[in-house]
Amino acid sequence: MTSETVGRPMEILLVEDDLEDAGLTMDALKDRDVQCRVSLVRDGEEAMDFLRCRGVYARAPRPDLILLDLKLPKMGGREVLAEIRSDDDLSSIPVVVLTVSRTHQEILASENLHVEDYLIKPVDLEQFVSVVKSLRKYLLSDVILP
Repeated sequence: MTSETVGRPMEILLVEDDLEDAGLTMDALKDRDVQCRVSLVRDGEEAMDFLRCRGVYARAPRPDLILLDLKLPKMGGREVLAEIRSDDDLSSIPVVVLTVSRTHQEILASENLHVEDYLIKPVDLEQFVSVVKSLRKYLLSDVILP
């Protein structure tokens, strides 16, 4: 652990159906020494089950950050985001959207679906790690206490 680390590792929920992209994301976090634990789900329905601790996810940890791909099977990322933002228990969780197009920013804004940041795929690793680290510093003051 680095001297920057305070408290427990950050809990990240990665919602990504592409295993190659998921692996790159997890490798980037590990290689850049971001102290976190990543849980991976591969579609929108699994994401909502995880967040609501249903079924096999009954003991899932509450994430400090959600990395959300918008193009998901079963239930799309926009639907997942809408459910998160309309749920009093989940709406305070920061969400960073992983997308292939900047037009998604305009669509989400028009639907009043607030997110903390957008990362365009393929994700620039330095930008990605910078966003996660800045959110971690923000969360340390409120959420992730020793």
